Amino acid sequence: MTDAQWQVVRDVLPVPAWLEGRGGQPEGYCHRQMLDAIFYVTDNAIKWRAMPCDFPAWDRVYAFFRRWRKNGLAREFHDRLLGRVRETDGRDQEPTAAIIDSQSVKGAASVPAVSRGYDGAKKINGRRRHIITDSLGLLLMALVTAANVTDRQAAQVILPQLRARFRKITLIWADSGYTGRLVDWAKKALRLTLEIVKRSDDMTGFAVLPRRWCVERTLGWLMRSRRLVRDFETLPASSETFIYFSLAMLMSRRLARTASRQCGERSRWARAA
Repeated sequence: MTDAQWQVVRDVLPVPAWLEGRGGQPEGYCHRQMLDAIFYVTDNAIKWRAMPCDFPAWDRVYAFFRRWRKNGLAREFHDRLLGRVRETDGRDQEPTAAIIDSQSVKGAASVPAVSRGYDGAKKINGRRRHIITDSLGLLLMALVTAANVTDRQAAQVILPQLRARFRKITLIWADSGYTGRLVDWAKKALRLTLEIVKRSDDMTGFAVLPRRWCVERTLGWLMRSRRLVRDFETLPASSETFIYFSLAMLMSRRLARTASRQCGERSRWARAA
C-alpha cells in the first residue's frame, strides 16, 4: 500500500481487543505489514509458503488471515470501506437497491469433492460465486457454493442475509436465472421486489443490459486478482474472504486517489489566495 492508501485503511481497521482493555496480547506485527502480505497473496496468487522474505513469516500471515476469516473481520473491514466510498460518491451509507448475479470458476485440486460441483450450462467443474452489489457495483454480499448449486437455491440463502444486514434495500435486479417461485417468495417472506432484467429474443452478441452490467463489471474486477481466477481454497469461507480483500484493495485505492486529488485542489486554492 502507498502511504495515502494506508492513511485510508488505518482509519477503518477493526480495533484489537487489547487496545480497548478487553484482554489478549499485543500483536507481534504491524497491521500494515500483514495487510500488505495478504493483498500480495490476493493479487499474485502465490502459495502461502512462497511468501517473499520482505513480509512476515508465512505462517504468521496465514494465522492473521485465518483469524480475520473466523471472526468476520475481513467483511467488517470491507464494509467500513464500502461506507466511505458511498459517502465520497454522494450516496447514503446504506443502499436501497441492489443487483444479484453469479460466476462459475474452475476448482483447483485443493478444492475437496464435498464443496465442488459441475455447472452443466457452462461446463465448469468447481465452485460458483454468488454476489450482490449496489448500483455502483460495490460488493454487499458474497456466497461461495459448489458449481452445481443453482442461482435460485443460493438466493434463498443469501437474500435473508442481505435483508438482515441492509434493512433499507427494497429492490433487487436479477437475470432470468432467478425467475419462478423465488420472486414470490422474496416478496412475501423478505419484502424484497425481485425485478428480472431479461435479454430480448432478437438480441445477438454482446449487449449492455440495464442494471445488470454493474454486477457483471464487479465480477470482472474480481478476475483481476489472480487468486480468484480459479478457486484454490479448501474452505468456501476462505474464497469469500479473498473476495472481500480483493474489493477492499480496489476501494482503498479509489479513496486514496480521491483524497490526493482533494488535497491537491486545496493546495491550488491556497496558492491562488
